[in-house]
Amino acid sequence: MNTLLYNGKNVGLYELKNVHGMKVCITNFGARIVSMSVPMPSGVECDVVQGFDRLEDYFPENHSSDFGAVVGRYANRLADGRIIVDGVEYQLPQNNGPNCLHGGPMGWQYAVYDVIEADENCLRMCMVSPDGDNGFPGRVAMRVTYTLGDDNALHIDYNAETDRSTVLNVTNHSYWNLNGDFGSSILNHILQIDADRYAPVDETLIPLGHFDAVADTPMDFRKPKSVGRDINADYEQLYIGSGYDHNWVLNQPRTLESPAAVLQSPVTGITLEVYTDTPGIQIYTGNFLDGVEGKYGVKYQRCSAICLETQQYPDSPNHNWPESTGRLTPDKPFNSTTIFKLVAK
Repeated sequence: MNTLLYNGKNVGLYELKNVHGMKVCITNFGARIVSMSVPMPSGVECDVVQGFDRLEDYFPENHSSDFGAVVGRYANRLADGRIIVDGVEYQLPQNNGPNCLHGGPMGWQYAVYDVIEADENCLRMCMVSPDGDNGFPGRVAMRVTYTLGDDNALHIDYNAETDRSTVLNVTNHSYWNLNGDFGSSILNHILQIDADRYAPVDETLIPLGHFDAVADTPMDFRKPKSVGRDINADYEQLYIGSGYDHNWVLNQPRTLESPAAVLQSPVTGITLEVYTDTPGIQIYTGNFLDGVEGKYGVKYQRCSAICLETQQYPDSPNHNWPESTGRLTPDKPFNSTTIFKLVAK
């Protein structure tokens, strides 16, 4: 394990592996997935997540990015950077137009976690977000556990506790490209989502407050179709997002027994199955990737990756959604699991 320092804390790179030769590299800087290498039938390894070659490239002074990170305290957007908790209004950073995105400009993607346990199958990390962190109320103790199974499934377990009422939404923000070429487009990927509805958004990508049926719209992925088939359709929501950048309302009841989404590359045949107990999933088609130089010297272009962010609904604390409040209280610790399972044929 190689280490370096960030704000006086050790930043390291840890490798998980299983009996089939699958390898997952993770850093405790933002609890980020740095690489996921899938052994192919040909004997070569195929890395399927974008990122950087050097750990220090993830530091904000070098690149402002969410590649592979666990983002929070509130992933996705909060309208006007404002929340009301127990009758008190809090003003948060407005780092995405008028809104607070991914917890603000110095959200949890830049936190250095303390490593509790590390072996070839499991990495357990924790960190504390103090009261007032980026304007959010309450002290939050956050624990993230990555476990790689011999079924090529990477389990991500999130556990959080607070000493006072606050808001919480965490997700893994990996950028996926299953083609074996990070310079290629993911518009050829075949995607299926177990969702009959999605959340339409306003011009700043904040949910309007209601859910629309996906039937007979470009948002319908109930049956497998290519990501690019309808992405340029004459449809207002696609203009607003410059492509797909929306929350799909996953069909309930949600368990870890059936996938919420399935993604496949027709080039490599690699399939990614996403399992989650969260009520929503954000599909983002890398609409704002702008040529940043990443792994192997590849410049990441628009639609060269896709994010599948399991989550509470965006802006939940400002809406009346019983299945997704986005709240964390002292009497109800947060526990959630997301699974990324990779299959190479």
